[in-house]
Parts: sequence; C-alpha cells; structure tokens
Amino acid sequence: MKRLVVITVGKTHCGKSTFARELENELENSFVLDQDNHAEFVNRHYKKIQPKTEPNTLKHSISKLIAEYAIENTDLHIIVSSANRTRKGRKYLLKEVYNKDEFIRILVNFDIPDEILKERVINSKRNTNILRGAYSNFEQVLIRQQAESLHEDVVDPGEGEADYLYIIKNSKEVNSTIKEIVKISKCK
Repeated sequence: MKRLVVITVGKTHCGKSTFARELENELENSFVLDQDNHAEFVNRHYKKIQPKTEPNTLKHSISKLIAEYAIENTDLHIIVSSANRTRKGRKYLLKEVYNKDEFIRILVNFDIPDEILKERVINSKRNTNILRGAYSNFEQVLIRQQAESLHEDVVDPGEGEADYLYIIKNSKEVNSTIKEIVKISKCK
C-alpha cells in the first residue's frame, strides 16, 4: 500500500507548522518532519559548525537523513513542514525522495497575503532560536522571502506537480483540507 507524503509550501508564519501538527492529529499512522525542529537542534548543539551565510546544508542533511530513515524503517505517512518554495526543491522531493511508486504525493500551498503575514510576524511570540546569521527576527525572514519571490524558480506549485494540490488562502480552509487528505488516506 502506498503511503502519503504531504509537503507544505509557503512563507514564514503562513501556518505550515500548525497545519502539519493538526494533520498529524487527524491522520492515523503519520508524523511531522519539521525543518524548524532541525534548525533549532543545530543552533542549540552545533552552532559553531553550521554555515553562517550559505544555505543551511547541515539542517538539510539532518532532514534528509530523517526522511530516509522514515521511508526505509517505518510505514508512516510523512508530513513535511518546510518552505519548499522553489520548483527545483519540490521536484527533488517529489521525484527523488518521495517517488510516485511508493507515495501518494500531496502539496499544500499556503497562499496567504503578505500583509497578513507581516502582521503575524510583528505579533509573533514564536521563539527565534531557529534563526541564524543575519536574521534576528521573523520580519527579516519575511522580507527576504518577499524578495526571493522575484527569483525565477520561486513559484507556486502547479497542477500536475504532485498527485494532489491544495491551496489554502485563509485559515478557514485548513479543516476542509485536512479532511480531504484523511479521506485520501482511507481510499489508497
């Protein structure tokens, strides 16, 4: 039987982690692979060896190791909570890590307006211990992500990129999306 992989897509404070935890509570036999947890672990225990300005390859290596372990040693559905905003990055995940022979692949794109995200980051009580380098708060992260949106490869997921695509434009759509994903898991 195929397992599900649910991959979230979106900017900081759009609701990816909250969605992932809520889905995990409803989707039997699942777990959340959240890169924020890996960033916090690296910052707490291995801050001296992580890259200062380059991509956080140490965090990504930990995420990859956990994904590979879960694929090879469990039968769990996997909920991937990280930004996943580049087409190239999603293609790698969907073709190389979570291939269509083993997984029903679901993308959940959080298309929340920037003005709502800005309000959320300004009022955020979230711990900043996952941040590194030049970023000391989530407002700076959001500004960087807004600028990255101009890059050619930073695009919203499109139809056909995965087996299913859900777009969440506001928090009212979260519960119905979770119900749809749970329904898919029962029909596989």
